[in-house]
Amino acid sequence: MAVGFILITTEPGCEVQVREEVSKIDCVKGQWIVFGNHDLFVKVEAESESELTQCIVQEIRSVEGIYETRTLIGAEI
Repeated sequence: MAVGFILITTEPGCEVQVREEVSKIDCVKGQWIVFGNHDLFVKVEAESESELTQCIVQEIRSVEGIYETRTLIGAEI
């Protein structure tokens, strides 16, 4: 199981719209609106890192209203 966390910065005023669109994506397992440099904190899970990457790049980053993302992939040590 691959796990990642995405810090999303939205265009001003798009926080709720982005949260609603992101919640429809299958790999999204949790999300929270946060305050500070980022607007949304999202947990994603997939069977493999390849599937996780595909979800992030093709689905999440294509959501209208997202200005910037920062992705943290969990490592198995």
